[in-house]
Amino acid sequence: MTQAVERVVIIGAGQAGGEAALRLRAGGFEGAVTVIGEEPLPPYQRPPLSKKYLSGEWDQDRLLLRDREAYAQEKLVLRLGAAATAIDRAAKTVRTDDGQDIAYDALILATGSRARALPVPGADLPGVFRLRTAADVDAIRAWIRPRARLAVIGAGYIGLEAAAVARGLGLEVAVIEAAPRPLSRVTSPEVSAFFLERHTAEGVTFALSAQAAFIAGDHHVESVGLKDGSEVAADLVLVGVGVLPEMGLAQAAGLKTEDGILTDADTRTSDPAIFAIGDCARRPISFYGGRLCRLESVHNAIEGAKLAAAAILKASPPALEAPWFWSDQYDLKLQIAGLFQGYDRLVLRGEPGPQGFAAFYFAGDKLIAVDAVNRPAEFLGAKQLIQRGQTVAFERLQDMSVPMKEIVAQARPLS
Repeated sequence: MTQAVERVVIIGAGQAGGEAALRLRAGGFEGAVTVIGEEPLPPYQRPPLSKKYLSGEWDQDRLLLRDREAYAQEKLVLRLGAAATAIDRAAKTVRTDDGQDIAYDALILATGSRARALPVPGADLPGVFRLRTAADVDAIRAWIRPRARLAVIGAGYIGLEAAAVARGLGLEVAVIEAAPRPLSRVTSPEVSAFFLERHTAEGVTFALSAQAAFIAGDHHVESVGLKDGSEVAADLVLVGVGVLPEMGLAQAAGLKTEDGILTDADTRTSDPAIFAIGDCARRPISFYGGRLCRLESVHNAIEGAKLAAAAILKASPPALEAPWFWSDQYDLKLQIAGLFQGYDRLVLRGEPGPQGFAAFYFAGDKLIAVDAVNRPAEFLGAKQLIQRGQTVAFERLQDMSVPMKEIVAQARPLS
């Protein structure tokens, strides 16, 4: 992309798209910026949807990254309630569902992801929900009442966060999970066991190694039938079986895709005038040898926005962070740094319990990730070690008499 950039179009008004627009202005871009989003809300945070927004603790305004006036002040055009339907790469235009063509010099795809559907009979019954947008949560909240029976299909972060909120609101909760343990895709058996025990103590029941075969009901949901022939009674059902990247526009435009829109380290796609960021994109992560990753996280949305803005502005790329995530369940804050896949040694710092602990994941001598439960110092310390490419002795981590700050200060480079 050698010509001057005067017009930037961003498809997707989620956190990644909103951050990219604001980063362009903060970096001194004075050209036209248009953000196209299908939802009626300006860019907002999604993680609180299954936590504080579902519980009613937050209202809609608390979700917003900025209010509408902030975008107007920055002369950012928000086209909300509109959908992009096609990209013409030769003409450098984006077609919208009202028939308009919007010209661009640089295009950012921040199309996000969509909740995976549950392919069983009855999945379209009233009372069956997925949780991806503020509107989804609004619909779920209309069904919530004390002692209502909630069946959660899927024991990932979203499912367990919603289960914790529902118990706090007085619902009876059953979780159905195809894997033999909760959080199986994102953490170790030891950490899974800790969260399973806590949810069980809070009154959540689990059906593990169990698959939904159908959802039953005459006019609204009444139960979830399992493949083993048993049924779980339910007044409402939340389906949380993962997400799929929204890459239909990219594929129709001929961009390279593979479980996401493929990009380089600067978030450029196979078309140098088009960038992809957030949940929809797969880019190389430097901390893991340039491994291509598609990350569903606030960190990835923000970092992708910074990288795309810097590339468009022809500025130096920003300093990168190790991937980070978090989950709130009851009074437990799980903070994750790094990616645990591929570990061959787990080192626990502290015993799993309400006082908090941390699980450190190593591949050989290399620290690759941490799960810290109510242990912010361990989270921050491990994140620094991963970013610096440093390691520590296993015994030092296990010694609770040594502060984490001291362990980090005495860390050594990987040999």
